[in-house]
Amino acid sequence: MQNYIFIIDTNKQPLNPISPKKARRLLEKGKAAVFRMYPFTIILKTAIDNPTISPCQIKIDPGSKKTGFALVQDDQVIWGMELEHRGGLIKKKLDYRGAARRGRRNRNTRYRKPRFLNRKRPKGWLTPSLEHRILTIQTWVKRLIKFCPVNEIWVERVKFDTQKMQNPEINGVEYQQGELAGYEVREYLLEKWGRECAYCGKQNIPLQIEHIHPKSKGGSDRVSNLCLACEKCNQRKGNKPIEEFLKKKPSLLQKIKTKAKQSLKDPAAVNATRNKLVKVLRRMKPVVTGTGAQTKYNRTKLGFPKEHWIDAACVGDIKPLSLRTTQPLLVNCKGQGGRQKAALNKYGYPIRHNPLKPIKGWMTGDIARHQKLGIGKVTPRSKGSFGFTPLGMKGYKSCKSQDISAIHRKDGYIYSFCK
Repeated sequence: MQNYIFIIDTNKQPLNPISPKKARRLLEKGKAAVFRMYPFTIILKTAIDNPTISPCQIKIDPGSKKTGFALVQDDQVIWGMELEHRGGLIKKKLDYRGAARRGRRNRNTRYRKPRFLNRKRPKGWLTPSLEHRILTIQTWVKRLIKFCPVNEIWVERVKFDTQKMQNPEINGVEYQQGELAGYEVREYLLEKWGRECAYCGKQNIPLQIEHIHPKSKGGSDRVSNLCLACEKCNQRKGNKPIEEFLKKKPSLLQKIKTKAKQSLKDPAAVNATRNKLVKVLRRMKPVVTGTGAQTKYNRTKLGFPKEHWIDAACVGDIKPLSLRTTQPLLVNCKGQGGRQKAALNKYGYPIRHNPLKPIKGWMTGDIARHQKLGIGKVTPRSKGSFGFTPLGMKGYKSCKSQDISAIHRKDGYIYSFCK
């Protein structure tokens, strides 16, 4: 089942999303035209007086690398999307730029005292890689509000171990018998250890939380000292030190020790952006927040598979949901490209000069309709004919700029659909 189609009237006011079948009929009868490819939106050629509108909720499951989006209308999930961030690429480029500048200054200038000691960052400042996550989510929320009648935004406001945050003094049996005790920790361990036993590698079996360094011998309850084990391995290990238990498997011992010290940068990135994200979204629509434990509970109760856009649909206090789509839109953030005027070789000498953009009103990556070749991606050239790649095909075909009409302008994202 495909995503529902967004529809706007001739005055560009959003109407209730419709099924692909209804959208196809409107296009075939000439009552509507394609307004936008991604997300696919059609526009009516006539105005509608007093249309019946059923409000939708945008639901968001923010993550470090991917963020899930879902549109819910009358307890039905009618549209889904997974947005892949490029925060890691931004950090990599900033590190490269910083190293190049430091090297250049050391080579060409005398020693100067550091200047960063007298610089103050504004309140609420985030690194560019983290700020990017908030800005891309904000961009897509604005787009959805433009094409769909939205009345609320539901967002998962991740909290690790909510009981300790609400009551730092809670301990003992009271803590262990809490309604959501350990939900976030267990979910994190499942993701970290690949949902398999750390010692024997078995999957699709009940797993228990295991202390790598036994608690009876001074081991802590920190996440870095926890792993997952099946009941058989957990019983065999008992309170033995892991070095003794795996003395005949040195490679597995080293693997577990390395993985146990794995960085917590992904949870840290989500924690650092959660408050600012909610603050930004509240400027657009009323916001309802939910916890990660609540999301997992809802998804498990409804029997849905583990996917980012489905997690988004399960955010908050919900009623039973039905999935009207199983093919979410996959969006990969790539940015608008660099502004480098000349391509350099490994020695730093220019080997070619890039033309100024746009070329005759076109940029590489624009999607257009050709009179004979159909819909495809455009590669403009400053001299000669353009390159044209029909969607789903490989290789260029030549075309003239006057033979193509724009359908979707390059916007810094690559689009595809889940198969």
